Amino acid sequence: MNKISALIYGIIGILLFNATSFYFIGFVGDFVVPKTIDSGVVVPFVQALTIDIVLIALFGLQHSVMARLRFKQWWLKIIPEAIERSTYVLCSSLFLILLCWQWQPLPGIIWQVENLIGYWLLLGLFWFGWLFSFFASALIDPLELMGLRQTYNYLRDEPYTPVPFQVVSVYKYIRHPIMLGTIIGLWAIPLMSVGHLILALGFTIYIFIGIYFEEKDMIAVHGEIYKKYHRETSMIIPTKLRVS
Repeated sequence: MNKISALIYGIIGILLFNATSFYFIGFVGDFVVPKTIDSGVVVPFVQALTIDIVLIALFGLQHSVMARLRFKQWWLKIIPEAIERSTYVLCSSLFLILLCWQWQPLPGIIWQVENLIGYWLLLGLFWFGWLFSFFASALIDPLELMGLRQTYNYLRDEPYTPVPFQVVSVYKYIRHPIMLGTIIGLWAIPLMSVGHLILALGFTIYIFIGIYFEEKDMIAVHGEIYKKYHRETSMIIPTKLRVS
């Protein structure tokens, strides 16, 4: 792949990722977008549940397996290093699109908050969660996170150097603020349907499995620096006090 094509590929990946992320928020919140978590033709419960679980599993496997060091070592024998991250981002977007497209509604109600204060409190938490997740992403070089910096460096014939590990802002208190924001966004909802519960539960389980493997990779890459950070900083809930 030539340099211009790699840069265009990276731009397409980041645009698709952002569009898909915003669509997913509408999908989960059950508003604005044409296909939401509770819309569509209702099929038999077991059929819908099976399809939805498979969709969550496919997304989780892709999102986690392609991020692992062993997979990357094998994958880089097939694709150029400059587009490895962009390919990961593109595949993640495509699997999330598949999930939203093929999701089967399970409309039974688990809870419905009708109290006005409770309704707006949950809706506020919903938006806080997603905004907090985006904020945490912006703190760790989003252009590298989505692969654009790698393709841009390739265009300029500059060697790729990973961003050094550093602890800033909310990362001083929790190791995975992006995941915390996502969990809040998934669960803080005034109307919790059965389908939404399945999605929130499935994604939450995946998040903690993904964190386990991600931290093994972080220790392998950063060694004692990350081990110290792991010991001193809470994973999701800020229960450890950092002086610095």
